Amino acid sequence: MAETRTDPRPSPARRDGDEEPEAEHPAIGARIGVIVQRVMQWRVVRVFLHYGSERGPILASGLAYQAIFAVFAGIWVGFSIAGLVLTGDVGLRQSLISILSESVPGLIDDGAGGGAIDPEDLLNAGVFRLSGVIALIGLLVTALGWLASARDAVRALFGLPAVEGNVLLLRLKDLGLAVGFGALLILSAALSVVGTQATDLVLGLVGLRETPVALVLSRIVSLAVMFALDTVVLAALFRVLAGVPIPFARLRTGALLGAAGLGALKVLSGLLLGGATSNPLLASFAVIIGLLIFFNLVCQVILIAAAWIAVGVTDAAIVLDPELEAKRLEEARALVAAHPEASAGKRGFWARLLRR
Repeated sequence: MAETRTDPRPSPARRDGDEEPEAEHPAIGARIGVIVQRVMQWRVVRVFLHYGSERGPILASGLAYQAIFAVFAGIWVGFSIAGLVLTGDVGLRQSLISILSESVPGLIDDGAGGGAIDPEDLLNAGVFRLSGVIALIGLLVTALGWLASARDAVRALFGLPAVEGNVLLLRLKDLGLAVGFGALLILSAALSVVGTQATDLVLGLVGLRETPVALVLSRIVSLAVMFALDTVVLAALFRVLAGVPIPFARLRTGALLGAAGLGALKVLSGLLLGGATSNPLLASFAVIIGLLIFFNLVCQVILIAAAWIAVGVTDAAIVLDPELEAKRLEEARALVAAHPEASAGKRGFWARLLRR
C-alpha cells in the first residue's frame, strides 16, 4: 500500500491581487445594504433627509436672526401696554413675567441677575414716548418680516410656492395673527395664575403647601400651560399663517411633536445658558449668545415639525394644492412627449411622477 507523504514546504504566501478563498465579503456587504435600506425607510430618517434637502437649517438660521430682534421689540411694546393695563393686578403681571421667563430662558431677569431685560424698566416704559414709538415701528417691521419668512419657509418644506396676492392684505393678516399670539400669551398667563392658585388651594387642604411636592406640581402646571400654548401656536403657524390645507390628523400630530420639542428645549435651556456663562471668553455677553442659540434651536424644531407633517402628507398621497399638482403633471407630460429619446432612467422617473 502506497504511503502518502505531505510536502514539508510551506504554501506560498498570497500576493496582492489574488482572489479570496471564500466569498464572505459580498454576503456581509449585502447584509449591510439591507440594513441601510431599512434605516433609510424610517420616518425619522426621511424627515431629516427632507429637512436637509429643502435647506431647512439655513431657513431656520435666518428665522432665528429675525426672531431675536422681533422679540426684543415685542417685549418692549407689550410690557409698555401691560404697564398701563395690568397695574392693579400684580399676580397676573408676575405670572406674565414668569411665562416669558420660562418660554424664552434668559430674556427676562428673574431677580438673580441672569436675564437680559429688567422687568421693572419695561413696566415703567411708556408706549407713547419716543422710545415706545420707535419700538413699535421696529416691532411692526421685524415681527411682520419674521412671520412672512416663516410662511415661506413652511411652504417650501411642503413643496409649495410663496403665497401670491395683495401684499397689504397679507401684512394685515400677519398683524392680526401677531395680535392673536400676544392675546394668547396673556390668556396663558391668566390660566397659569388660576392653575397655580387652585394647586395651592388643594395642597393647602391636604397640608402639603411649601413642600417639594408643591414645587413639582407648580412646575408641572406651568409646563402644561406652555405645552398647550405651543401646540396652538404651531397649529396656527402651519395651517393659518402658511395657508397649507393640512388635514387635522396630520396637523395635530406635528403640532404636538413640535410642542414637545419646544418644551424639552425650555427645560434644558439652563444647561445651554450655564455652558455659555462658564466660558470666560463669552461671560460678558453670554446671555445674548445663549438667546441666539436658543432661538436657532427653536426655529429648527418648528421647521422639523413642519417637515414631519410634509413627509406624512406625501406618504398618504394627499394633494395640498390641486391646481399646482395639475400644472406639474402637465409639465411632466410635456417633457415626456418632447424627449422620447430620453434614457430609461429618466423615462422611469417621469412615469412615476405621472402615476402620483
